[in-house]
Amino acid sequence: MKSIPRVLALAAGLLAASAAFSQSYPSMPVTMVVPFAAGSGTDAVARVVAKKLGERLKQPVLVDNRAGANAQIAAQAVAKAKPDGYTLFMTTNTSHSANPSLILNLKYDPIKDFTPVARVGELPFALVVNKDDPARTLREWIDNTKAQPGKLSYATPNSTSLVASETIKRIAGLDVLSVPYKSSPQALTDLIGGTVQMYVVDVGSGMGMIQSGSVRVLGVTTKEPLKSMPNVVPIVKEVPGFDLTSWNGIFGPAGMPKPIVDKINAELQQALADKEVQKSLAQLGFEIWPTKTPEEFAKYVGDQLAHWNTLVKQAGIRAQ
Repeated sequence: MKSIPRVLALAAGLLAASAAFSQSYPSMPVTMVVPFAAGSGTDAVARVVAKKLGERLKQPVLVDNRAGANAQIAAQAVAKAKPDGYTLFMTTNTSHSANPSLILNLKYDPIKDFTPVARVGELPFALVVNKDDPARTLREWIDNTKAQPGKLSYATPNSTSLVASETIKRIAGLDVLSVPYKSSPQALTDLIGGTVQMYVVDVGSGMGMIQSGSVRVLGVTTKEPLKSMPNVVPIVKEVPGFDLTSWNGIFGPAGMPKPIVDKINAELQQALADKEVQKSLAQLGFEIWPTKTPEEFAKYVGDQLAHWNTLVKQAGIRAQ
């Protein structure tokens, strides 16, 4: 029984040390790891958020692109980092919702290996085709594709593009070939060059090509039209049953001190409320949609993990 006061004293000491550490945090630059290449939608969003978050934390937040292996390289690096708040992970449903159902022997656990900080929002995706494609609407593209079984292909540089494309393919009854890519810019380049005929691209990386007319957008993954493209039909209108939300959020390695997690969350909320940040993200087609607490985000991540498992199964995709 005499050991109980010692345990309580030790616990109190640890709490005091944690609180003191969080008060001095951050005392040096913070790294925000992004699992996709520079020029991708997630990268563009990360750079806007990192700049303002750094201003609020009074330390630079440096973006570190670690693209490859469908976000696995970056996820593993963050999972192994010290949980001191100096390594953050700006990632998406690719690493934390879809990969566990798509990749056999995944070398990280999306729940156990990370500390949820906050959801940032939704990065919508759009179905785009080459500007010379004869289809002017999503319905025309579906009909034209049905008339050419096995002759057309689509790009898949990430899990969202893959699951979205395979879901459309299954529901609409299409016979098209998946062509994997390492990054969104490469996929866009080949779409414009005619190597592939369709790509479900994140709006952030595709917006410039869409606005310039280099590609033609035929549909968006959101349930309602985007503010940035109000005349583009949601895919679900032509493909009943299509249900895909591409979310974006910030994590740290497992075991981050709660005071630091709460501090980052609070400063992020203020950063996302900034008018200039909102304007910059809107130009990328990004929909700000933050969770209020880390606990709310943790629940959302768990729910999405189950939801994407269902999506992958319904799309008929086998883990590899």
